[in-house]
Amino acid sequence: MLRKLYTWTLALAARKAAAWWLAVIAFVESSFFLVPADVLFIPMVLARPKRAYLYATIATIASVLGGILGWTIGHYAFEAVAKPVLTFYGKLETFESLASAVNWKTMLLLLVTSGLAHLPPIKVVTILSGVANFSLGLFILSAIAARGARFFALAWLINRYGEDMRHFIEKRLKLISAVAAAALIGVYAVYMLKH
Repeated sequence: MLRKLYTWTLALAARKAAAWWLAVIAFVESSFFLVPADVLFIPMVLARPKRAYLYATIATIASVLGGILGWTIGHYAFEAVAKPVLTFYGKLETFESLASAVNWKTMLLLLVTSGLAHLPPIKVVTILSGVANFSLGLFILSAIAARGARFFALAWLINRYGEDMRHFIEKRLKLISAVAAAALIGVYAVYMLKH
């Protein structure tokens, strides 16, 4: 099923309405869709490098709006909507373990690492933010910073290094994401030890 979703999402990059599809995928990825918007974003930037930053802007705005939907679902409709979605994707256990150990500082860290590196998955964190009653204003600011950094960095890298960068990113995206998340967690741990 995941491979079919991936192939379908990738095929959207060739359509005339690709920018609209990018907005839709980035929006739903942040609240309930399994395939990351990068799958559509990367081929679109390769096909039209001059629109790289426009696509990054579209993806960032749509992703933040989708995150707000995830927060809203978690805050107002966890039992009715979020729990069945998390169960369907096999993320309920991850969610429950995160929920038991969350405070505002860890919530902010999770928002940044999931926004930059999808660790843990962004949809889990947006819903968790709502359940934990995390400040919506701080949620929006952190989502803009993290998701914007991800999409604009990808746009710059692909624009500068082209097809070679696409292959590098596709082969090592999980490793790159894990290293970035580990670095952020390390910075956070050092900060917590000093305070």
